[in-house]
Amino acid sequence: MKKLNLTQLALVSALVAMGAVSCTPSGNTNTTTTTAVTATPAPTPDTNAIVAEITKLENDFPRIIREKDAAAVRRVEADDLIVVYPDGTAGSKEQDIKDIEAGMMSFDAWDISEMKVNVLNNDTAVASFLITVTKGKITAPDGRTKDVSGKYRVIDTFARRNSQWQLVASGVTPLSKEAAAAASASPKASPGATAPPATKASPAPKASPTRRPPPPPAPASTP
Repeated sequence: MKKLNLTQLALVSALVAMGAVSCTPSGNTNTTTTTAVTATPAPTPDTNAIVAEITKLENDFPRIIREKDAAAVRRVEADDLIVVYPDGTAGSKEQDIKDIEAGMMSFDAWDISEMKVNVLNNDTAVASFLITVTKGKITAPDGRTKDVSGKYRVIDTFARRNSQWQLVASGVTPLSKEAAAAASASPKASPGATAPPATKASPAPKASPTRRPPPPPAPASTP
């Protein structure tokens, strides 16, 4: 066998060394760069502005009822509104619109007091307050009227949708005599919420007003 000279041996050694280097895996073959994602914090709600806006909406309901402003109901109440009336029946936006348009409720005064607005976040708020209805009447389809004067506790939930606050849930509860007496002894809030006298409402096809007191009693049976 022919022996390799020194030059050839040096060349072979260099080639072997180069091959060893090229075959050695790198310590870190992952070239993908991971970027940390930082969550954007929710905007801090302007509590004072939200409270003022919700209070204004609530104080406008007496005017809506008095002026039969069904357009305002369409704007303020959400299409998926959930309503529980004082007599325990369930209502809807469509029913409220019909009742408002028919003018089935009238009153001399509609006072709002003890207003409290709990701002949950930038798009959700819950309002609770007391309504005192003076000389309130509901007119039944047969022309009979029922006195619905008294005090009612209300809890409303609002959601901001498309930059507009809308009522999404509402519940109204009549106060017992004891609770009404206790409420009368407490100081009133929400100044300017009293509604001026209203004209008598025309008969409606159904007695179920927005935030309405209980419907009139059934007529006495004929012997």
